[in-house]
Amino acid sequence: MIRLLFTIVAGVLLGGIVHLVSVLGLPRIATQDAYSRLAPITRLNAVTSLPQPDPGNAPLPFMDPAFAVAICRYDLSQGPIKLTVPVSQAYTSVSFYTRNEVAYYAINDRSAGRKVIELDLMTEAQHAELPEDEDVTAADRLIIDAPTAAGLIVMKALAPEPGLMPQAQASLAASNCKVQAEPTPAKR
Repeated sequence: MIRLLFTIVAGVLLGGIVHLVSVLGLPRIATQDAYSRLAPITRLNAVTSLPQPDPGNAPLPFMDPAFAVAICRYDLSQGPIKLTVPVSQAYTSVSFYTRNEVAYYAINDRSAGRKVIELDLMTEAQHAELPEDEDVTAADRLIIDAPTAAGLIVMKALAPEPGLMPQAQASLAASNCKVQAEPTPAKR
């Protein structure tokens, strides 16, 4: 009886360890992560609109057909990125992910409070090189520190009705994601 109980406990413990290791290790060894799937169809440091998903062929899993989606695959080794996203009529969101799909920042049109979501994306080292100016407040210039030099920016615009999808797609097509040659002076 004790031998049977010991075997069951050992089996459950071994199964738990194998499960935990596989769940934690799989994202690091997976070859078809979002960054790898989007690399052939997107340009580096530029906004690329994704096609509307259909049941047989979607660039990413679990895409909502009510949203127009655009991607900026960025590399901060060339310099900071200046991102501008015009706000659509219904809802617009911008999410930031590392190369390994870890979300580290998100903003939407409601929290931006403007007609255009505008921000600078840079590494902590690039942020430290910026000149400090006491007259500049956080509201004047939104700076996002990226934890890694490469990653994805996912922009989404809601089309509450199917007939409004062209307007949502046009809003994202007007987005801009480009490398800044020199740090932009802060607004006064």
